[in-house]
Amino acid sequence: MNADPHIQALLLQIQGLDSELDRFTHQARSLPVLAQIAELQSRLTGLASLLIAAETEVSDLKREQSKADTDVELVRERANRDQQRMDSGAVSAAKELEAMQREVASLVKRQAELEEVELEVMERLEDAQKNLDTLTTERDELTASLKTLSAERDEALAQFGAQSKQVRADREGLAPQIPAELSALYDKLRASSGGVGAATLHRGRCQGCQLEINATEMKAIREADDDEVLRCEECRRILIRTAESGL
Repeated sequence: MNADPHIQALLLQIQGLDSELDRFTHQARSLPVLAQIAELQSRLTGLASLLIAAETEVSDLKREQSKADTDVELVRERANRDQQRMDSGAVSAAKELEAMQREVASLVKRQAELEEVELEVMERLEDAQKNLDTLTTERDELTASLKTLSAERDEALAQFGAQSKQVRADREGLAPQIPAELSALYDKLRASSGGVGAATLHRGRCQGCQLEINATEMKAIREADDDEVLRCEECRRILIRTAESGL
């Protein structure tokens, strides 16, 4: 394959721009803030299930407390009614009065038992509500931190985007000047050689694989026509000659 030395030099410029774009992409994917965002999102995901469980517990305990309150109130009202009947003298028969007194005593005892249940439920509800409040606060703090970090990420990515846009524009200005066959070879080598398809021959060393060219190969390079497209014998990348090649 042959290409004017000027075209080969342009290909080296394109390689520089491609390497710059690759660097921007790597930096954008390696932003520390991305790992922080992922950690917060993971914590929020785990927290979501804890919140659901805590909200369910609080809801269940509120219903349990409501039932306990109702049970206590019903027994209290019944005991009060019976006591009022006795106090009013509406019950005069000794046996009936004695039976009502026993019932009131039983109701008072039952009320005390229900009030203990009511108090125990209230204490459990208080603990459950505190747990829910703690989890809610943690979620809100994580959400606020995530919002801040997301804004930081977006700003950094916008900067990389602006820089990449300019580099792509520069590349698009050069690419049409490269013959299709040479361009296809370069793209193929870039894809298979870590993003580097063309490298400079600098003082007898390939800058793609960083290996020194042996004497026999250097002789062949010196004797090659200026427009011949050379390849490194070691890494097979396109080898671009410059004034610093050591020829």
